[in-house]
Amino acid sequence: MYKLKRAIILAAGAGKRMQPLTLSVPKPLVKVKGTRMIDGIIAALHANGITEIYIVVGYKKEQFEYLKSIEGITLIDNPFFDRANNIASLYCARKYLEDAIVLDGDQIIVNPKVLRADFEKSGYNAVWTEEPTKEWLMQVENNRVISCSRNGGNLGWQLFSVSRWTKEDGERLRDCLEREFVQHKNCDIYWDDLALFIYPDDFDLGIMKMQLGDVIEIDDLQELATIDESYSEYLEKE
Repeated sequence: MYKLKRAIILAAGAGKRMQPLTLSVPKPLVKVKGTRMIDGIIAALHANGITEIYIVVGYKKEQFEYLKSIEGITLIDNPFFDRANNIASLYCARKYLEDAIVLDGDQIIVNPKVLRADFEKSGYNAVWTEEPTKEWLMQVENNRVISCSRNGGNLGWQLFSVSRWTKEDGERLRDCLEREFVQHKNCDIYWDDLALFIYPDDFDLGIMKMQLGDVIEIDDLQELATIDESYSEYLEKE
């Protein structure tokens, strides 16, 4: 078994699909039932003994300054956030990828146990689904990801934005980031494309199984209002 030493939270994006709410506050700082999404992620990491945390910020980065008062948290500036996809955010945190868990800052960790520090191999948290989904869907054999569909489907493992990387795979991922982002100027892709689509033969990815509802990813205002009715007023204004 491997054991996580640190976490990287990607929180640099502008959250355009949640405007007008995010015109004044970064998406990870939006409160859901009274708790900022990123605060819930940090609490779940702490519950699993993960206290070395790097948070990549960009959009309205000054609003994240309060987190610097928490021991173990370091903010990393992403100067490319407004002109590149999230590959830029992980590139900015590439020094910390060894034995690391990588998460998006705009999700709700309902079951903290899914962020546990021990793991068998690099890969993503995933939920088995037999229902049609538009989310990324992985096919897995013998705990090895053999393919991934960007367009979803059914009868597969739905990928969630929680992934773990061993020391060796973290080094490989860092090399891929530098090659694509710096050498090839490939700035418009998701960082997940590297291991899943561009360099799949360089990685032996597995999954960490979850149950539906353990992690909730919020993409837009409609999904936010479904979870927290106090935001319904934003839908009524549309």
